[in-house]
Amino acid sequence: MGVGENVKGVAKEKLGDITDNENLRAEGDAQQRKGEHQTRETKERAEAKAHEKKADALEQKQEALEEN
Repeated sequence: MGVGENVKGVAKEKLGDITDNENLRAEGDAQQRKGEHQTRETKERAEAKAHEKKADALEQKQEALEEN
């Protein structure tokens, strides 16, 4: 999700370097940081979801064992 923001940020920063536009460089840098944050957040959500699935599976196994 954040990869697109990161790529756009890099492009803006490089264009700012070429045109000597400090505002464009700063905007590109900020967009890159936003992309990195979004990427990290997406990864953390995926990890949390995987942990939830594992916990659900273990709970079902425990319930099945308690029924016997």
